[in-house]
Amino acid sequence: MDLYWLPLGAGGVRLVRWNGRLYEAIVAHREHREALDLYHSALQVQLGGDSYVIEMAPVWRTEEPDRGVVTEGPVGLPWLSRSRLFRYEVRRWRNGIIPDLAEAVASPRRLSTDTERARRVLDLVPDFPTVTWGRDELRVGDMWNSNSLISWLLALSSHLVDAIDLPPHGRAPGWTAGIALAARQGQTTTTHTRARALRARDTIMSAPFRDVAG
Repeated sequence: MDLYWLPLGAGGVRLVRWNGRLYEAIVAHREHREALDLYHSALQVQLGGDSYVIEMAPVWRTEEPDRGVVTEGPVGLPWLSRSRLFRYEVRRWRNGIIPDLAEAVASPRRLSTDTERARRVLDLVPDFPTVTWGRDELRVGDMWNSNSLISWLLALSSHLVDAIDLPPHGRAPGWTAGIALAARQGQTTTTHTRARALRARDTIMSAPFRDVAG
């Protein structure tokens, strides 16, 4: 499983790149730091002789008819999603491509060679929460975007996301949002598992005593 870092606005989409730079300049000014280069992430997973590209991107960006789209969500404001200009799609593209791969920086990053983790990542893709791109509707402290998809998948499949480095002088907005939600969901799962174990224990302890010897 390989991770790719792609400059925001790669592929010649000037509007995306300009908006990204403006956004980063405003955030950097507010946080009293220098502006950094912004990156978008994508995964390539090899499993069973096939290669899968996992990526979240605007619906209008690629016209390939069979690109493994598993779900869609709104961009900016939920009601704007009536237009395809304001919708994103989540892809699990079998034998697909990363359109801007030639512009990737410090990539690929080999994350794992474990088959079970790879399968877990692929299975999780359709379950990604399709909340609004660019907002924090889940109250996790960071905007929801394409980086949230990748970090969420990696965190839930037991990859060490905190050990993944960005390219020098780079930043990936949304990355911590995916990690935060995965941690929240992991805690919920642990709580439910513990509750089931306690209920099972109580059931056993409250059952009538039986003499094993008959």
